[in-house]
Amino acid sequence: MPERPPRLHHVFQRYDPPLYFVTFNTNRRRRLLANASVQNELVHFAQEGQVRGIGVGRYVIMPDHIHLFVWGTLDFCLRQWVRMLRRALSTRIVAVPSHWQPGFFDHLLRNDESYARKWEYVRQNPVRAGLVESAEDWPYQGEIVYIDRA
Repeated sequence: MPERPPRLHHVFQRYDPPLYFVTFNTNRRRRLLANASVQNELVHFAQEGQVRGIGVGRYVIMPDHIHLFVWGTLDFCLRQWVRMLRRALSTRIVAVPSHWQPGFFDHLLRNDESYARKWEYVRQNPVRAGLVESAEDWPYQGEIVYIDRA
């Protein structure tokens, strides 16, 4: 009988804790997100998650999508967490049916990947989109918990 593949909990032990890069979009790329109300709700949701061992590091809220870095304990369910976050953010979005595009993009950052390099790419999103001249000028970004990854 062939050797069985390792279970995810054994794989994830190498990432202590697993760090995800997550992106999710509004339905039809509607420009609903880049405002103080949505940002305040994201920060509030993330701060409440810290009690349960979930940390949101850096994030950028674009008009039609959100990029963020999040880690959780080994029993952390990313799909459920994104669903709950989108539900919380929906309370701050103008009444538009079907706010969210189905699904989301996630990428597990391996130990040899640079969080700083990925962050710099994400941070430049508002500049590439022509929303600001300098990334520092974009008001809808931040860091909720410090994630110590080189």
